[in-house]
Amino acid sequence: MSSTALACMSPRIPVARMRSIYRMEEVTKRLDKLPPREHEALRATYERMLEKGEQRFQVKPSGLPVMDTLYEELPNFHEVLDDVRRQIALCEDSGDALEITPLLLLGPPGVGKTHFARQLAELLGTGMGFVSMSSLTAGWVLSGASSQWKGARAGKVFEALVDGDYANPVMVVDEIDKAGGESTYDPLGSLYSLLEHDTASSFIDEFAEVAVDASQVIWVATANDAHAIPDPILNRVNVYEVMAPDFDAARAIARRLYRKLREAHDWGRRFDEQPSDAVLERMAELAPREMRRAWMTAFGNARLAHRSTLLTEDLPHASARKARMGFMQ
Repeated sequence: MSSTALACMSPRIPVARMRSIYRMEEVTKRLDKLPPREHEALRATYERMLEKGEQRFQVKPSGLPVMDTLYEELPNFHEVLDDVRRQIALCEDSGDALEITPLLLLGPPGVGKTHFARQLAELLGTGMGFVSMSSLTAGWVLSGASSQWKGARAGKVFEALVDGDYANPVMVVDEIDKAGGESTYDPLGSLYSLLEHDTASSFIDEFAEVAVDASQVIWVATANDAHAIPDPILNRVNVYEVMAPDFDAARAIARRLYRKLREAHDWGRRFDEQPSDAVLERMAELAPREMRRAWMTAFGNARLAHRSTLLTEDLPHASARKARMGFMQ
């Protein structure tokens, strides 16, 4: 096979350059001003920043990556993938940084929105931070809380940049429409500046009070209902409605996951290379995020029965499964 053909089959290796995400002299100045034997958590934060240094990797694909696998694995995300591909193409073979407009994925539970974010981080070769807004117990989790408060700490954005290795991690804000937290503090307030490139370049976490460059963060928000999201957020993101895959696409997802699980485990060699049509039809009734658990249950039941072939009765009982997702016609 020619080298050209091999290059076409392989994903592009990410390239990286260094980017300063804060100023060391500002951190040193803040540290020197701390009273002795006070604000130990804040002192430890500044010392960690000085130890790690201000430089982080800013990565992007070296060229337009091969995305065929993602298109196959995520058939209900083609519109989003098309847009990501266009934005990667803009910085291909240039010195420009990768810029992806913040994404908001709207759709019913279980269609794979969070899985898409993880796959995007892997595609781009960068890290990933995750904030679940439905389980948020404090409104300042994103932006940090003042060091004057008892138990205060830095926010998730600051931590992802300072403690991570990348200047442009994928930051997932899961179930943004369920943001709660303290009634006196808007948990989404910090996003108004973080989602704007210019203001994000000097984002100040309320705990550390040191400006960090969050302008390269790649934002992916997920939600079930856009009506619960403030207009200032909607105006700053590209909105995509992600529907449940149709029946044929669901079968394809199930088949691909079966093959992936079988190949990823040594015990997989004990099972047939492909599942039966009957089993696939039952699997296609599940939401994509439920399929992995169902396959693992089926593999285990078949193994207990000393069979290499999965049967429909190996799958979780209907009473143990969630209601069938609505399929596109």
